Amino acid sequence: MDIVLATRNRKKIEEISRITAGLPIHVLSLEDFPACPETVEDRDTFEGNAVKKALEVAVFTNRPALSDDSGLEVDALGGKPGVYSARYAPDAANGNDPKNYLKLLDDLAATPDEKRSARFVCCIALAFPDNRVETFFGRAEGRISREPRGQKGFGYDPVFFPLGFDRTFAEMSAAEKDALSHRGKALEKLAGFLRTVLKG
Repeated sequence: MDIVLATRNRKKIEEISRITAGLPIHVLSLEDFPACPETVEDRDTFEGNAVKKALEVAVFTNRPALSDDSGLEVDALGGKPGVYSARYAPDAANGNDPKNYLKLLDDLAATPDEKRSARFVCCIALAFPDNRVETFFGRAEGRISREPRGQKGFGYDPVFFPLGFDRTFAEMSAAEKDALSHRGKALEKLAGFLRTVLKG
């Protein structure tokens, strides 16, 4: 079964491919379909953006397509940056990770440690060319650090302590992060769904 990952983000492709390894699927990406138009992510929820992108790619490629929309919700900021996580900093339109997380740390500079709770949220949408869609959600609760730590991962990983840990996602191995991350949890649900479908 071919599944097209509706992203050109190599880090996401690596992460999704790693977690779905062992399933009888052949993973493609938008790199395999250079003519596929970019989706305008203009919905106000993670689910809305994920479903829109997956459907557009499934119809264009005539193959099942997998899309995720994910981001960071910080309680002290009323849930921001949320769906704008990849472009939180004014000059980070192309997803400049350091600019985004440095703006976040600046916005939280006066926020005490006990009020720095946050969570990563992920919605994965699996769409089919006939417009069927399945969605899967994952969350990772935690808190925001006071300075970046670690060199691994991407996005806000250097400033996010998962609940119960004093290391950021960027200080963890890929396997450790996969077991705790929002995307890992959503992908596990997807993997369970695919196993059931492919058995049938």
